[in-house]
This record gives sequence, structure tokens and C-alpha cells, in this order.
Amino acid sequence: MCGIVGAVAERNISGILLEGLKRLEYRGYDSAGVALIDQGALISCKRVGKVAALEEGLTADIKGAIGIAHTRWATHGKPTEKNAHPHFSGDKLAVVHNGIIENHAELRERLSAKGYAFVSETDTETIAHLINDLINSGLDLVAAVKAAIPELEGAYGLAVIHADDPQRIVCARSGSPLVLGLGFGENFLASDQLALRQVTDRFVYLDEGDIAEITTNSYKIWNKSGDTVTRKVERITGKADSADKGGYRHFMLKEIYEQPHVIKNTLQGRLGKDHVLEQSFGSGATELFDKVSSVQIVACGTSYHSGMVAKYWIEGIAGIPCRVEVASEFRYRKFVVSPGTLLVTISQSGETADTLAALRLAKDLDYTATLTICNVAQSSLVRESDLALMTEAGPEIGVASTKAFTTQLTALLLLTVALGRRNAIDKATEASIVKALHMLPETIASALGLDAEIRQVAEAFADKHNALFLGRGVQWPVAMEGALKLKEISYIHAESYPAGELKHGPLALVDDDMPVVAVAPNDELLEKLKSNLEEVQARGGQLFVFADKNSGFKNEPGLTVVQVPHSDEVIAPILYTIPLQLLSYHVAVFKGTDVDQPRNLAKSVTVE
Repeated sequence: MCGIVGAVAERNISGILLEGLKRLEYRGYDSAGVALIDQGALISCKRVGKVAALEEGLTADIKGAIGIAHTRWATHGKPTEKNAHPHFSGDKLAVVHNGIIENHAELRERLSAKGYAFVSETDTETIAHLINDLINSGLDLVAAVKAAIPELEGAYGLAVIHADDPQRIVCARSGSPLVLGLGFGENFLASDQLALRQVTDRFVYLDEGDIAEITTNSYKIWNKSGDTVTRKVERITGKADSADKGGYRHFMLKEIYEQPHVIKNTLQGRLGKDHVLEQSFGSGATELFDKVSSVQIVACGTSYHSGMVAKYWIEGIAGIPCRVEVASEFRYRKFVVSPGTLLVTISQSGETADTLAALRLAKDLDYTATLTICNVAQSSLVRESDLALMTEAGPEIGVASTKAFTTQLTALLLLTVALGRRNAIDKATEASIVKALHMLPETIASALGLDAEIRQVAEAFADKHNALFLGRGVQWPVAMEGALKLKEISYIHAESYPAGELKHGPLALVDDDMPVVAVAPNDELLEKLKSNLEEVQARGGQLFVFADKNSGFKNEPGLTVVQVPHSDEVIAPILYTIPLQLLSYHVAVFKGTDVDQPRNLAKSVTVE
């Protein structure tokens, strides 16, 4: 949540900061701002709204060779210029901050008593005044930041500049990611390397508790114990064009269409002709999996839905007990860890605050091992887990997750086979699943061929305010994900239920103004699903069914059918996700909402 960019160079860096913010806007777009030091003076510009508004406000006079910038997703205080970052103390010190300072009220009271005047409603302003107070006591900028950090309770990624020290930026991270970008005669920092790909391909990822300073020609890192440390320099040479729409109207549509390719990437090197290559899970995976007798999955949002699908696979195919829990609940309740339990965390960013906290909690419990399914190789979840399976989705810019979800499902099916071959999956079953996985990219590509038809169906939703999504068995969490996508980007209230639960309440909502969406693969629950849907038709409901072409559904008054290509039952949850993504996308376009940056949401939820 929120995006940070900083730079120190021998040239004007205002354009670099602005471009970095554009690349990070998916992380927050309530407001944006920059602060630079020019000829010993601190100058700034802040605007409410998206980065484009800030760009309009930047004049030729707002320049400098050192500066910090921020794009915000509001947590404390409304989106206003006063609450936008950077925040200041006096006319010399500026701070940008991602995260939440939980003891900000206590700090505000203490600093107010010392005469510091607060102009915002934010927790971040307390950091600025706290560091400035320490500088006024005689400390330099680095020492002041080091002294302030122990007083901050909560999560933070922060960067600080001071007009009297115009050669350096000091930054720190705890619970919120920061990365340094290394140049020649210039250095950078950001909350995501994506912001800096236009200026460097060399990065240093700060560890939890690290404090760092960057100057034009050097950088220095101290760990949480105060010792000077060296962190590995990572070179990222892949293409940086994921920040471009590539001819598509929206990032979301581009990312929907990238799914055959990224799923192929996720499978590459992990499948033999008829078996899953277990070594792709990392060194020691075989020995750890031999000890696993149950699985605990922890995740949030879309990743939680992928975990729900995996529960059906792990228990129904692999024959191993599996529990799935929302991370924000998991970390705050008492629970019993069964012997031999593998903790699986799932996150696109690898920095999701609640999921990361759950992993850290698990370190003190009796889990056999920890595994993360993640899309960012240098993320905290990857670095802190015993094993990691990367989803290879590439950067996902659209806030509503699409390709991250289907690559998570693909990875989780690989995990199902790896665990199940020790229990309920024989060689013939594994070979069958692997065959379906080899065909998966092509199967997904065929589903994308429904785009034009689904666009026509979407018109029926343009004036609706509510929708109901139904599925049975493993398709229920797919319906959950479909409902989430629709509400995220079109602002239509959408709920998902197991179709068998209609009689237990949701049926009361059904009328001719309530579209009901169902996913209907040709599986053992098809006839029961048909019976459930007849209940909807009998009450005048408008049905939209995404059905296997062999399922027997036909268009009739009150029933619109989109025929989905036939697929192997095991990969059907991945396949049926595609038309639901396209439906939500086209409905949002018809309604005129902001598809890539829906209101009140941010891409990476790195605070509680």
C-alpha cells in the first residue's frame, strides 16, 4: 500500500521521481507529492488525486538533485493535500512513509507538548517531528533516524531528507518493503523495484529492521542490531515493459490476455512428460514433503480464494487434510497445530502484512515447514519461508488480480501432486493431471476466445446494483472470486454462495432485477446444480450460466448460456475463472468505472 521513490544524483531528479510514482500508482492513488532540495532549500508539491494531478502541478522551479516522492492510499486522515506525503517538520526536514505507526497518538501528544505543530491527521507527521526533535538535540540525520526507530511501534518503510544535509537520503524498513537501486554517480530507493527499472537494473533489497543511507556514489546498510552489513546486489535483466499497456485499453485486460503465457512460464521446468518435478520446490523439498501429513493455508483476498480451491484438490485428490484461513483472523486466534503440518502462505506481492505476520507467528509454533506461493522473488515471504514456489506471473499492475490468481492455482495444483504422490495419487493419476497441465495454456487461450460474446452478456449488468454468483464443489471458490472481481471494479454488490445453499436464505433475494451467475462444468455435481438453477428460474431470476459445451444447457427466456470449452475436470477451476474475469471487466467498462485503479483499493496491502 502506497508507493515510495527517492533519488540522489548529479542531475535534476524530479522527472525520475515522477516516472517512479507513475509506475507505483497501482499501490495507491488518493494523493501524491514530492519534496526536493535545491540550493540548500526544501521545496515541495502535493496534489490530491492521481499522479497526473501532481504532474500538472510540477513547474520548472520544482527541481533538485536529491528528493523523495510518494503516492498514497489513505489510512489515517482523508485524501487532502495536508494529509498527502511528504510530511514536514519545520522548513528543512521531509519524510515519506508506508505503513502504520500504532503509537502515533502517544507520540503526537508528547511532541505537541514540546511545541511541535501538527497540520495533518496522519500518523506519518509524528515521524517527521520525532526525527527533527532528535536533530535539534544535536544528532545528525543518520543518528536521529537510528534513535527514532525504537520509538516507532507498527509497520513502516520510510525515507527522510534534510536541507542541511543535502547529500544523503536515510531510509528504514520494518514490515513494509524497501529496495535500493544502484546507478553510476547516482543511487535510488523505492518500495518496489518496478519504480526504478527505467534508471537501473541493479538492486539491493533491505531486510527487516534495516536502516540505510544513500549518496550519489555510495550506500551503507545497518541491520536491526546496529551492525554495518552487506546485502546481495541483485541484477534484474528482464523486460520492464509490464508497466506499459501494450495496446490494450487497460492493464487488467492486458493481464487477462497474458494468462496463457504466464501459466506456461509457471509450468516451465516443473513438469516432466508424466510427472511433476519435485525439485522445483527447492532444495530439501523432498525430505520436507515426506514429513507432511496435513496442510494449513493462510492468505488474504484473491489469494484466499486460490487457497479454497486448493483445499478441494489437496483433500479430494491428494487425500491429505487441509485447512484454509484468512490471515487477518489466523494471526489473532488460538489454534492447535497438528503434527506434520505444512504452513502454506499465498500472496502476489509477498509483502501482504497479515500473511507475513502469520508466517512469522508460525516460526514459533510446531509447523513442520513453511512454503510460500508468491510472484515476487525478492519479497519478504519468499526470503523468510523454508520453501518457495514462484508463480512467474510477472508484474501485475491492475489492482484487481487476474493472472496472479490463475498462476497461484497452477502452482497449487503442482503442490497437490507433489504431496499426493505420497498418499492417494498413483502414477496413472499423476500422469493424467500432468497431461491436463501441459494442455492448460492452450485451454486458457481457447477460453479467451469467448471475449466478444461475454462483452454482449455484460451489457445486461450495466444498470444493475446487485448480483449473485453460484457454484458447487470446487467451483464455489471460483464463484467467490468472480463475485469479488465484479464488486472490486464495477462497484456492483455481488455475493457468492454454494448453489445448494439457495434455499437457506439467498433465494429471498432473487427477482427479475437480480442477475444470477453460475459456473457449470460437466462434473458429478452438474445435475444437482441444474436443480438449484431451476429454483432461480421459477422465481423469475435472470440466469447467466457459464457451462461446459457438453452440459446440455441451452438459451431460453431468462437463461443466457455461454458455452465454455470442455476441459479435464481437474483444471476446470482455472478455466472457469477466465470468463468471470472478462465479465467483470466488460461490466466495469460499460459502467464507466476506473478499471485498473478502483476506488478505495490498493494493489499491495502492506498494512493491517
